[in-house]
Amino acid sequence: MTDNDVLNTEYDALIIGSGPVGCTFARKLVDAGQHVLMIDAGAQLSRRYGEHLKNSYLYQKNIDLFVSVIKGHLLPLSTATNKEPVLTLDPSAFSYDPDKYAGFSMRNQNPEQKKHLNLPAAAATYAVGGMATHWTCAVPRFHAQVERRNGDEEYPIDDKKMDELYDEAEALLDRRTSVFASSARHLLVKRLLQRSGQEYDDVTELPLAVRERVDVERTSAVEWAASDTVLGDLAEPQHRPSAGSFTLLAEHQCLRLEITGAGRRQKVEYAVVRNLRDLRQDIHLRARNYIVACGAVPTPQLLFNSGVTLPALGRYLTEQPMSFCQVVLQQDHMDGIETVLRETCGTDQDEDKRAAAAADRVADYRAAQLKRLHGGDKTADPVPFPPGERDPNLALLVTEERPWHCQIHRDAFTYGAVPPNVDPRLIVDLRWFGISRPRPENKLTFSRKIRDTFDLPQPTFHFRLDEAERKATDRMNEHMLRTATALGGFMPGSEPVFLTPGLPLHIAGTTRMGTSELDSVVDEYSKVWNIDNLYLGGNGLHPFGNASNPTLTSVAMAVHAAKTIISGHPGH
Repeated sequence: MTDNDVLNTEYDALIIGSGPVGCTFARKLVDAGQHVLMIDAGAQLSRRYGEHLKNSYLYQKNIDLFVSVIKGHLLPLSTATNKEPVLTLDPSAFSYDPDKYAGFSMRNQNPEQKKHLNLPAAAATYAVGGMATHWTCAVPRFHAQVERRNGDEEYPIDDKKMDELYDEAEALLDRRTSVFASSARHLLVKRLLQRSGQEYDDVTELPLAVRERVDVERTSAVEWAASDTVLGDLAEPQHRPSAGSFTLLAEHQCLRLEITGAGRRQKVEYAVVRNLRDLRQDIHLRARNYIVACGAVPTPQLLFNSGVTLPALGRYLTEQPMSFCQVVLQQDHMDGIETVLRETCGTDQDEDKRAAAAADRVADYRAAQLKRLHGGDKTADPVPFPPGERDPNLALLVTEERPWHCQIHRDAFTYGAVPPNVDPRLIVDLRWFGISRPRPENKLTFSRKIRDTFDLPQPTFHFRLDEAERKATDRMNEHMLRTATALGGFMPGSEPVFLTPGLPLHIAGTTRMGTSELDSVVDEYSKVWNIDNLYLGGNGLHPFGNASNPTLTSVAMAVHAAKTIISGHPGH
């Protein structure tokens, strides 16, 4: 479809952003018979719209190779200017006085960014599917008392309604806990923790957006969910729904929304959109409703560029402090795998059966490899895990006594690369996610002078943890150290460390949901205050901060908002 075709088509909704949240809006609205146009500034990287790139055969066989894919798709949002001289530069080379040109921006550096208030690892992904093209797929629910409360403040959507919305969101994302539950590696790590003390009694399967592949009998590969999962049949470019319609345009960037009216009666008239493959002329796209779901930083950035002046826009920013380490399983644990797996845990007979079956597989494999070795075959496998045993994927979910989220698993990130001389079957990643609380001084601002890579106002971070958050993070790290000790020794280069601020990529609060336009940007139905036909989606709406991964809750909020659009917003 050409830009001219789009201009001549009347749409019920224009969705800006193609991540799981934007796709939730699209799926619900098209199912209700609406005509939906979705645009994204990024390119289409897969045959279906927004597939998870980790489903490729190569990355299923070697997950550590996927690190380079993630790095290649993360665009830093605010990099403080580096004015340090290059002392080894040829003295005859061009130079200038950095004090005289203090506002000059080079290579997307931000001269307005203070280093000590930055989230230097915060980044955005520009691709059809957004960050879901490379996300972890962890989909825990927010804890009702810790993450959906903040002191005396209650969540804008009540608990009963949230539980209903979570059910729908989990179905859209194909949430499961069974895909890794039979793995010998998974069960060994789980039982080692359960042996270590009562604080691990609640260790459980990490809720994941993942399913078995149809060829499960021949491979240990899985199918990771992403935006295409949420879209369903709409992810097929040639699919034509029986009612309504769905069109997706890649590499089309929304520059601003043209908003008319004043006071409490404003509306979006059209969106100004640029075809990034054809920069000759910007186009105007019109719809009855507009939905912006392009990330916790790009969304308020677009609203700012559109003249939205709500006092909470960009404020109340939260991001998670995070600690990380990798451990290599102890020799004693590996020597005694079968014994550990055959112990009955006493509470879950089905798990005991799975563990006993896993113990048999390990014993058979160990015996087969020893037979090969004794027969002079030096290619025998010294690690007693059969190659098809899947990674561990475990969690210690948030509780009031333990207000942090713990993931005990294996995955690819921009950190924690595995050296080539360590067998990855022995490695367990520990990622502990803390929580920060909303305060108006933690915020995003947008420059009126400096433009970013996409020619929009440059975002600048102003963020720091308070004393209580720092102390809680220290307790969280101590807990991670105790957990690591129960499993093994630290991987060289991946000893316990607090990660660079912003690296969790879970910024929230910048377009927060609330009950007043004085301290929030959208109401409980995700509609922007005072603008009749503008809705938002994404992690920016979470009002109280989060310790758990936020995507599931963002999708649940989008389900609520889509139903509101279909039925008509209250008061309209």
